Order: sequence, then structure tokens, then C-alpha cells
Amino acid sequence: MSRDEPALPFFVYGTLRPGERYHRRFLRGRTVAERPALLAGAVLYDGPGYPYALAHAALEGGAAGPGVPAVTGTLVEIAPADYPQLLGALDELEEYFGAGDPRNVYDRVAREVAVEGRSVWSWVYLAAPRLARELRAGGTAIPGGDWLRRPAPPAPPVPRTP
Repeated sequence: MSRDEPALPFFVYGTLRPGERYHRRFLRGRTVAERPALLAGAVLYDGPGYPYALAHAALEGGAAGPGVPAVTGTLVEIAPADYPQLLGALDELEEYFGAGDPRNVYDRVAREVAVEGRSVWSWVYLAAPRLARELRAGGTAIPGGDWLRRPAPPAPPVPRTP
């Protein structure tokens, strides 16, 4: 974390949410608060075992409401003593190498999220531009924007026996 970056809470929407595999590995016991939250103006796409959120093509932020897509997640506030180390670990997990780095899979950006009727600035990992273009062109959007309520993948075909 550079000195000019604020120590914001994190908006998590996939495998870092409470009860999910990376929450247990990275966040359990290191948070001081976890509250349901919404990221307006974003769409959620299915990935290989984890989701990608990206800003809606026509909306860069904005208020939630009818017709405005939103991603459901959790706002997590990190214990101050754990913050610097955890920020580095999450950047590594999300393959974020720094602002504008072409190797980024996700970009860590500050966005407002809706929490308990108010707006709170938080860090959000959004799909990096190259990946966002690919997802918009041929990815699978998760209806309703909630990773925990995504449709189950289709069952593999049962082989026929002669």
C-alpha cells in the first residue's frame, strides 16, 4: 500500500465473502465488521471457480434502483494491525500488480457501495480492462449479480453403456 492510498474497507462479492473458501483463508479473525452491501452500476460474470465484477458498460457507478444493475456482496472492515499485510495478500490473490499494470487480472479501485442505507467508499477488485472486454463479448453474466445465488452449473453428461 502506498502512502497516498487510504485504508478503505473492502467490498467482496465472491470467494472472499463470509462462508466462502478465501474468506476462511484470508479474512476470518482479521475483520472488525462485515455487513451486506451493494455495488451499483456493476455486472457480475462467472469465471472458472470465482466471479468477475465489472462496471456496467453504460454506467460508471451511480445509484441503485430499478433497471440499474448491481452486485451483491459484503463490506469488510479490516483490523488496523492486519491491514498492510492483508492488502498485499489480497492484491496477490487477485493478481493486481498496481494501477494500470497490463498484467492485472483485476484492478483494485475505490468505489462507493451501499451499506445500511448509506454510501461508503471501499476497495473493489474489478476485472481489468482486457478481461472486461472479453467478458462483455462472450462471458456468462450471473443473473441478479449475486455469486452465492448463481445458477448451478449443468451436470456432466452420463456416459452410455452399450
